[in-house]
Amino acid sequence: MRVEIAVQDTTGAAIAHDAGAVRAELCVGLPLGGLTPSIGLIRQIRSAVPGLPLHVLIRPRPGGFSYSPMELELMTSDISAAGAEGVAGIVVGVLTGSGTVDAGAIGTLRQAAPDLEFTFHRAIDHTPSPLASLDAIADAGFSRVLTSGGAPAAGQGVPALTAMAAAGSGLTILAGGGVLLEDLRPLASAGITEVHLSAKMTHRPSGAGVPLGSSDIGGASYQVTDPLQVAAVIEQAKLF
Repeated sequence: MRVEIAVQDTTGAAIAHDAGAVRAELCVGLPLGGLTPSIGLIRQIRSAVPGLPLHVLIRPRPGGFSYSPMELELMTSDISAAGAEGVAGIVVGVLTGSGTVDAGAIGTLRQAAPDLEFTFHRAIDHTPSPLASLDAIADAGFSRVLTSGGAPAAGQGVPALTAMAAAGSGLTILAGGGVLLEDLRPLASAGITEVHLSAKMTHRPSGAGVPLGSSDIGGASYQVTDPLQVAAVIEQAKLF
């Protein structure tokens, strides 16, 4: 089983690479579900860890997956800019106002970097039927789908993930969302060949400050990639 690690910084990317991750998804703001990283960060990781296939999340804001024309224009520009930095892939998802896959929007975004791999992210878990959504994503030229099977966590979505893996869509079903070590065996039995997780821990420096937002604790804590978690899941995944 192949492991993708979601990282937020250059140190996390190096940890993923050194442990043998097949790729890294780069984003910032994981507590918000992930947001588009800066070009500077992309450039730094590409320089520091050139051997790591880097897939960049394109999500301009938290809160839903239906975007205005201006937001889609920004996403298109961000995809083009990331592609110019030599990344291996793009992670993106767009839904219509009624919650279905916006085939037109994702097709347009795909054309902003036609030579890259595209992954449709967990916006699929917000659709009425993740299984029924696969064809529209495949038709847009995407390579894989990141999904928990519509469940709060991938370990709870095994029946749906089994159906998605067996659907013959041509898409790689990348199981993600709260993946634990004990989930790897049932996910492998479901036909899942790739898993995604952030393997993160919270770093809390000594001292405290003024909170800068509702998710900020004392103005000081932040999430980092845990090398022990990364190593453990990649080692365990080799068994499947």
